Amino acid sequence: VETIVKRFASGAMSYGSISLESHQTLAVAMNRIGGKSNTGEGGEDRRRYAVIKAGETLASRLGKDRVEADIVLKEGDSLKSKIKQVASGRFGVTSDYLVNADELQIKMAQGAKPGEGGQLPGHKVDKTIARVRHSTPYVGLISPAPHHDIYSIEDLAQLIHDLKNANSRARINVKLVAEVGVGTIAAGVAKAHADVILISGHDGGTGASPLSSIKHAGLPWELGLAEAHQVLMRNRLRDRVVLQTDGLIRTGRDVAIATLLGAEEWGIATGALIAMGCIMMRKCHLNTCPEGIATQDVELRRLFTGDPQHVVNFFHFIAQDLREHMARLGFRTVNEMVGRVDKLSPRGDVTHPKAQQLDLSSLLHLTRDSARSASYCCIPQEHGLEGALDNQLLRIAAPALEGREPVRAEIAIRNVNRSVGTMLGQEITRRFGALGLPDDTIRFKATGSAGQSLMAFTPRGLTLELEGEANDYFGKGLSGAKVILYPPRGARFDPNENTVCGNVALYGATSGRAFILGGAGERFCVRNSGAEVVVEGIGDHGCEYMTGGRVIILGGVGKNFAAGMSGGIAFIWDADGRSRARINPGMVDLEDLTDPADVAELRALIEEHARETNSGRAKRILSDWDAGLHRFIKVMPREYKRALAELAAETAA
Repeated sequence: VETIVKRFASGAMSYGSISLESHQTLAVAMNRIGGKSNTGEGGEDRRRYAVIKAGETLASRLGKDRVEADIVLKEGDSLKSKIKQVASGRFGVTSDYLVNADELQIKMAQGAKPGEGGQLPGHKVDKTIARVRHSTPYVGLISPAPHHDIYSIEDLAQLIHDLKNANSRARINVKLVAEVGVGTIAAGVAKAHADVILISGHDGGTGASPLSSIKHAGLPWELGLAEAHQVLMRNRLRDRVVLQTDGLIRTGRDVAIATLLGAEEWGIATGALIAMGCIMMRKCHLNTCPEGIATQDVELRRLFTGDPQHVVNFFHFIAQDLREHMARLGFRTVNEMVGRVDKLSPRGDVTHPKAQQLDLSSLLHLTRDSARSASYCCIPQEHGLEGALDNQLLRIAAPALEGREPVRAEIAIRNVNRSVGTMLGQEITRRFGALGLPDDTIRFKATGSAGQSLMAFTPRGLTLELEGEANDYFGKGLSGAKVILYPPRGARFDPNENTVCGNVALYGATSGRAFILGGAGERFCVRNSGAEVVVEGIGDHGCEYMTGGRVIILGGVGKNFAAGMSGGIAFIWDADGRSRARINPGMVDLEDLTDPADVAELRALIEEHARETNSGRAKRILSDWDAGLHRFIKVMPREYKRALAELAAETAA
């Protein structure tokens, strides 16, 4: 039983969807049994990472202003969620967040609402949630339906590679949903070098999922799991990946069936919530949970009575139940049991007329490939980190990593060098924590054409200056580093009229700075939540779903700029008068620059851009500053402006 419980994971529940107390209860319980809890989408407070000491309480660790109903802790307990989720919104996904994980889960979709994004209403975004999500209190948060850096299996393989570089010790998990054709997708995900594939069913899930989605979009986990296992077996891929499933698994019998259909790990969330006191009101989105579980309301959270030991007992009961089923079937270990659908048969006592028409032969088909490979994971994926350019960067940067000494070096870069800087950033974060190193402690001057995901998830203290060009995902998830890009000094083309970096630059950036001499592709700064960026022109859909930071565009923008933008500020130098018509007015207002603080901030960033890139356009704007200032458009999200006013009033009061 003690071995079995280590194979359990909690379902993905973010702090925001549920209260801090219930989130911590689940994390503590899963850590006690050696299983894994899942952060869900939304970041994690770094004060949860250290192990609990004697006499500590949740309130003493996280602050009494954040904890309403304390939970029972023991010395040696851990508050950390071992599985960190990376979802489409990239909320709270920093280098520190990624490094403090045993497993990183890419959430492609949710079983209860496949193909849909999510939304956390503004009244549930309190100051703590806003802090860990790098957003603004009281402003609603939108999770896009797609990941903007994933439009193919090759794109997914790149994100898997990025995350493995960001935390080489973690397993990379890809969450899929039970849908027709999921087997083919699972085969592609296995070839993209995922370590774990999760098949999520339509039952369970958040009580805020639309009923129409639960009833008509998702499918039971049994169908998706069986298809995924069979296709992976048929293509000799099953022994490379761990197959996991979830979606209202409640008993040891459910776990036994899941294992016989092909799963070697299992996720349980609803059952764990019920063990903590959930009474299934299914109004999680209304912030009125009477048990203090799915709410951020201070008074309701005081009603929470959950205890981590209740959850521990629940998982032990399920494991004991599974062990008894295994004994009756003649299995000594879970691995022996995986994929043995010959031990399953349809019930013969169901008399409903519609049930008589069901043909379960496809579901119960025993698949073996010609090579007779294992039906469970026994071969580790090859992630190719040994050949990364970062191994060279780590050797060069050793004085800074070991003694905080400044390091300066020049390197050559090619487009086969992917995720450059990410592995070095991982090491900086491991050694120096979330604050990293002082700015510019490590500075590399690179020359050439960079591959995808240059400086992805890199922390403070690292600066990379690139003379050349960069591919897609430039500065993805930037976490405090500085990255500078300009064309070759001897280039004959006008950088203002040419693109020097690809699509989806600065996606999900949380802090740091980027200066780009030239244009960037489409979906620039999508979900930026804190980075300060200067660029000289962008393509379509810039600053989508942005929630923080500053973006300055010294040139034209493409269509649909600022769609879904709920925070941060963008400044556009509209020299030809065309940009104004390309801005999506749904959530933003266009203002003139009248605030002296805005003017000072804008000028300081443009001056730094001119210094770092030698931009001729920036120098011309600065040379006649007062005359050119009226050409700037300030793009201000309405909800962000309202929330800032409320926060200022609170501070004054």
